Amino acid sequence: MSGQEVASYIDHTQLRPEATAALVEQLCDEARNYGFAAVCVAPCYVQLAKERLGPGALVKVATVVGFPLGYQHPKVKFLETHQAIADGASEIDVVMNISAFKSGRYEEVENELSDLAKFCHLKEAELKVIIETALLSEEEIVKACELCAAAGVDYVKTSTGFSSRGASVEDVLLMRRTLPGHIKIKAAGGIKTFADAQALIQAGADRLGCSASIQIVKHEQSV
Repeated sequence: MSGQEVASYIDHTQLRPEATAALVEQLCDEARNYGFAAVCVAPCYVQLAKERLGPGALVKVATVVGFPLGYQHPKVKFLETHQAIADGASEIDVVMNISAFKSGRYEEVENELSDLAKFCHLKEAELKVIIETALLSEEEIVKACELCAAAGVDYVKTSTGFSSRGASVEDVLLMRRTLPGHIKIKAAGGIKTFADAQALIQAGADRLGCSASIQIVKHEQSV
């Protein structure tokens, strides 16, 4: 794959708590220049990103909900999602309620995700669900994917990038074997090199969440 081809898979991401408005504007300019699929920014910067990219931009605006721990009340996540879409986001990356999932409250988890998916689709937005594979066993990854599929989400995403590790090829391969073909996979966290990106795409990732995006597409190793 070429750097340009890999760029089309990348959500150019800036979610550090110290990120400034100027960094978000730079992120948007880079995404436009390099042909990245989307920018992924904090909820407080969605409107700025939408304005910076301009009307008719090919680069989408994504943001996070229930981030990074996932245990907010469902009503709070719904409100976050509503506001993010109102501000201009067309892709929502929500963290699954891992605590509820680990407690075996599967119906609660599925209902929350189903409500969010239905709302996103009503608003012509897509829902990506972060299951945080670093905190799950293989059996739990399979179960989480099954709940996401039943809820009608658009993507299942490996990681927040804020846990003990990010995406792995093994995670993506397992998710691809488990999920129906129409549900896509986003790999995120710890993707630093072109080789990392290529391996994850070959394993079945449809999107990559990266902060080292420019180094990746230039085939340069991030330091």
